[in-house]
Amino acid sequence: MRTLLFFISVLTLSGCSVSHYLNREIKNSSVLSQQHTGISISNLNDSKTLASYQGNRYFTPASNTKLFSFYAGLCALGDSVPGLEYLEWGELLIIRGTGDPSLLHPDLPHSKVFDFLKNRKDQIFYTPYHFENKRFGSGWAWSDYNDYYQPEITALPVYGNIARFKGESSQNYQVSPGFWKKSMIFDTTASGIEREESQNLFHHSKLAVPQGLIQDVPVHMSDLLTVQLLSDTLKKEIKLIHIPLEIDLKTVYSIPTDSLYTRMMQVSDNMLAEQLMLLYATANKLPLNTEKAIAHAIEHHMSDLPDRPIWKDGSGLSRYNLFTPRSIVALLQKIYKKVPREKLFKILPNGGKTGTLSNLFKQDAPFIFAKTGSLSNNYNLSGFLITKKGKTLVFSFMNNNFTRPTGEVRKEVERILTGLHNKF
Repeated sequence: MRTLLFFISVLTLSGCSVSHYLNREIKNSSVLSQQHTGISISNLNDSKTLASYQGNRYFTPASNTKLFSFYAGLCALGDSVPGLEYLEWGELLIIRGTGDPSLLHPDLPHSKVFDFLKNRKDQIFYTPYHFENKRFGSGWAWSDYNDYYQPEITALPVYGNIARFKGESSQNYQVSPGFWKKSMIFDTTASGIEREESQNLFHHSKLAVPQGLIQDVPVHMSDLLTVQLLSDTLKKEIKLIHIPLEIDLKTVYSIPTDSLYTRMMQVSDNMLAEQLMLLYATANKLPLNTEKAIAHAIEHHMSDLPDRPIWKDGSGLSRYNLFTPRSIVALLQKIYKKVPREKLFKILPNGGKTGTLSNLFKQDAPFIFAKTGSLSNNYNLSGFLITKKGKTLVFSFMNNNFTRPTGEVRKEVERILTGLHNKF
């Protein structure tokens, strides 16, 4: 009798039952009926697929792309972020950026790079010679230049490459850094804060930003502006120079890498993901070039994925990115081997508790630890699911080209994955 019960329990947790459940739910779902859906599920530390629905098809991943950037960072960086490279040359200090986004960033810990620059008595020169990127990634929407989620990419970001506006009482507002106060233009036709596309002039109405609210506006960056912002903040002159530094350089480390990873994954911060790929380039002695960094990461760390990624940027803003659900599951397996479980599950959003999943999967204890990925007409969720029987599954649930409100698709994904949690 015990043998029979054991056999039945094995069947209940088998791939066949999981596959049957998923295929039935997708087939019967009116919400998913007119879109492209792909799912892949495996047991933790097992390459065998438990269930798949179009798991070998390519989908637009949106911010699921950050899982690839995260893994690249894990493969290249240690416990601390390389914040600055420098050369001491007599009484001169020549610095160059590593791609590190933390210097004066309003949402990251204090960077040791600031203290290093503040305390130096040398004349400081900044060279951006090794930076090869454009300000936007391949396939980004040019018209989103004013939106908080699309800061420009630079070698040495300052203040997160944004101006932060905070609404106060009596229709006042604050802007940080204060450097931008002189660039404000009163404009009754403006809604909130609107930056001119090609220059840093910020139009605002009388109300500007409502009391208690924050609006982050990307700044149109340049090499000259970088040194101007640094000079203004450090209260010392930093000069711009365009020279290559082909010799071994010293490095200043800025913040713990876990701080960068956690912020990037929890709130799906595009700027941090883009800069992380430049940090990967720095660690591998490459020019600051996202395309070259991605090619290197695929060749050296992801060539064993089931399907070769079509990977164009660090954040997932590009609609040129294409990944398969089964490749994302394989990548998650690789990530799990790199990061201790407790730490990894703190970095990822937790269902019902933290980050972009705080309003979904509201159970007493989190059972979903996953990365969301949203663009218009696309919603994806990939990560780890713990069943009621204590089994850990690795999944990727991708939804593309739907015309329904995203909230409806999000709720359907929640329903199906909650059912998977409850049944198995």
